[in-house]
Amino acid sequence: MSSSLIPERPLLISPTLAATIGLEETVMLHVLSEMKLRFPVSLRDNLRWLEVNLETLSDAMPFWNIADIMRIQQSLLEKGLVQVDGGDSQKGYFKIAINETGLSRKASGVETSAAPAATKNPPNSAAHASPSHASTPQVSLAQTAASKAPPANPFHQTPSSGKASQIPDHWQPSEDLYQLCSRRNIPRDFIDEHVRLFVISQQERRKAQYSWHNTFYKYILREWELSRSHRGLKELEANMSADWQPSDDAFSILEHAGISHPFIEDAVPEFVLYWRETGLKTSTWNTKFIAHVRRQWAKYEAALEHDATPKIIPDNYQPSEEVYEVLAMANIDETFAREHIPEFILYWKERKEVAVSWHTKFLQHIKYKWSHRESNEEDFIDRVTDRSWAN
Repeated sequence: MSSSLIPERPLLISPTLAATIGLEETVMLHVLSEMKLRFPVSLRDNLRWLEVNLETLSDAMPFWNIADIMRIQQSLLEKGLVQVDGGDSQKGYFKIAINETGLSRKASGVETSAAPAATKNPPNSAAHASPSHASTPQVSLAQTAASKAPPANPFHQTPSSGKASQIPDHWQPSEDLYQLCSRRNIPRDFIDEHVRLFVISQQERRKAQYSWHNTFYKYILREWELSRSHRGLKELEANMSADWQPSDDAFSILEHAGISHPFIEDAVPEFVLYWRETGLKTSTWNTKFIAHVRRQWAKYEAALEHDATPKIIPDNYQPSEEVYEVLAMANIDETFAREHIPEFILYWKERKEVAVSWHTKFLQHIKYKWSHRESNEEDFIDRVTDRSWAN
């Protein structure tokens, strides 16, 4: 009876082999062995070669990212436990084979997969288990590196002592790493621009790494994503248009904060006018509008008269200082507002209407006049410069 908690075939590994070559390396070897049973293999140099690509390996080992897979594969390569062949570089495929002889020596007899193969070989095959055969992986890898086809491992470097080291002064990414980045659509010039900065930052940290190619790959992926996000915002930037209107979300946020819908609508003309004159480009006009209206609303509430009794406008009505402060927040000139006080009083005296707050009505009146002043000036200029009567 199968358990729903284990829907797939479990990975079975040798504890002794894991203690000898490393847990991650043992897991990858087991997965590669399983893949040989499910995918076509070819025989060459007494090895069974499996043709795969990075996507296939990633699907087979979803618990690691591609950089981890490359790092562990490099470790197996340096230990002489696998061999790689460049394969078809245009399609991104390469061939990989498990060095059963080297594995048998590493496991000290724990792995039984190499034992039957040794019994089936003729007596003269003992040469293959001799030290001369141990040099086969190095010869095969040298031939692969000498060919024009790129190696399978994007982080392939000259085998080292296996010790971590600090980054050299003139470190450069390998051609294989460039090819791996190109699969992520990262331009070569973008990589070159970041190499020197990467080297300097790592030297300042004085941190040692086993594979600087692997570290740089993670670094350049992160920088590329940040660059794309920044470019996306820049592409959305635009000047304030004359017919701009807040989004429904902006209205909803402001109304949820207790700001009346008419007040929000009254704030649009002066907001548009101000930012059109500044010539600013941004992708966050709605955010700016929300902040603008909230500031004005706070001043507006402070300027409201708390007497709820409606009354006729006084003959000597004068706006309060708070009213002028609200207008200043909208970049409306105080002199402009004072010039319209007489006509404001006269208009409401003739209508004989009452209001709870004349300061509120004066604010709305001045905002309306300010937002339409440019069109009135243009009409006046057209009238005084009209020469159609002379035609």
